[in-house]
Amino acid sequence: MTILQTIAVAFAMFSAIPMPQFEWSQKNMRYALCAFPLIGAVCGGLWCLAGVLPVPELVRAAGFCLVPVLVTGGIHLDGFADTCDALSSYGDAEKKLEILKDPHCGAFAVIRLCTYFILYFALCASVKFTVRFGVIWILALTLERAFSGLAVASFPMAKNTGLAHTFSEAANRITVRRVLIIYTVVLGAAMIVLGGWAAVLAVLLVFRRYYAVSKSNSAASRRPCRVVPAKGRARHVGSARRVPVGRNFVMVFITGPLYSGKRTFAQKLGGTCCFEVQKQAETTEDLEALAKILSEKYDIITATEVGGGVVPVDATERANREKAGRLACLLAARADCVVQMFCGIPTVLKGELPK
Repeated sequence: MTILQTIAVAFAMFSAIPMPQFEWSQKNMRYALCAFPLIGAVCGGLWCLAGVLPVPELVRAAGFCLVPVLVTGGIHLDGFADTCDALSSYGDAEKKLEILKDPHCGAFAVIRLCTYFILYFALCASVKFTVRFGVIWILALTLERAFSGLAVASFPMAKNTGLAHTFSEAANRITVRRVLIIYTVVLGAAMIVLGGWAAVLAVLLVFRRYYAVSKSNSAASRRPCRVVPAKGRARHVGSARRVPVGRNFVMVFITGPLYSGKRTFAQKLGGTCCFEVQKQAETTEDLEALAKILSEKYDIITATEVGGGVVPVDATERANREKAGRLACLLAARADCVVQMFCGIPTVLKGELPK
């Protein structure tokens, strides 16, 4: 039963295929990424079905284009569009992450989506479908999802909220990585035997590029951070995890409104960073425990100030705002240095700035 629930969780989140309703738990989410490649197998099977239907060539090409969209509900295209908008902006990393969360679709996203479908349709129209090609394509779509799941289980997330972060945190990463690596080796070998080595090479190059970018971003956030402590506090040189000295830790808490430059300023300081923690308060009841975990795990923590403006009408939004404010107070109390950002200008409220 747990295996079926695990598969259902994967399909419910990464496809538009209706699944039975049941309570999600740590147990049935732990290995959900292992079932992710099965969605690719379904896409490949329907793709082959479109290939054998007695329809005109252009209709068949349209079917090839639409199968992945219909199976996944366009969830990956939505992410692609958001990424296009973010990368096309000239803002800093903080602004780009805010654009990723914006539900609206910008001009650059529309342009690139149109370009994507034109190119995809042209490629599909040039395909001469055969049984061998159909088998290779099923393997390719399954391999693609296996590498995607492997990336979620292995690489650092761009932010501490969202769907990928939820599944990454819930996963038994060691087991998931082992299973998905076996998937990729077996599927890749089968494709090479059938003559699909070019597709395997393309997937490996994309995965290698993704790995390099994630490692680069991770290294940037882990640069050594030399903090000048207040009297009686410990001196710390940042690393992947802060090292306790006696009973003291060094932590910098940065707060301020949206687009105030919190992320940019934090990255200049270096050290391990956790951004926009007010989102984590929404799903946590024990704020004291969350503040303790965050302050002991990260060198620099940022949170958007949510106390200003109009009081929300919705009771849930009001409760979330209150929890975010309480978490900020707890983190500020634990921090060795508290910084308020406004228009990119830092104001030290407590302690001393890192040097």
